[in-house]
Amino acid sequence: MSYPKELKYSKEHEWIRVDGDEAYIGITDFAQGELGELVYVEVETVGETIAEGEVFGTVEAVKTTSDLFMPVGGEILEFNEKLSDSGDDEPGLINSDPYGDGWIIKIKLSDLSELDALMDAAAYKALVA
Repeated sequence: MSYPKELKYSKEHEWIRVDGDEAYIGITDFAQGELGELVYVEVETVGETIAEGEVFGTVEAVKTTSDLFMPVGGEILEFNEKLSDSGDDEPGLINSDPYGDGWIIKIKLSDLSELDALMDAAAYKALVA
């Protein structure tokens, strides 16, 4: 299991990679492993501003559905179309590459200081150990 050091992590198992005032968000390797094979991703909040801790979408695995929570507040700019079940790669991309091509949304950050409340890789690794 991997825990990239350049990412921040939430206790709800989302990761965030910040690039200036924008960021990519996905679910962690641990989370995708717990969920199992993902079959559907739903994000109907593109264009909306969602607060930290609010639900921005869902992921559906073979046996369960799980909400996706915003690790920080922001405006959802984009959904990763590669995850669309009509795309070539489909939701399984989250299982095979959770920290790369398996990102779920891109956001414009509302408040950079909210990043301070997130865990670094070592703290997240300790949480799931």
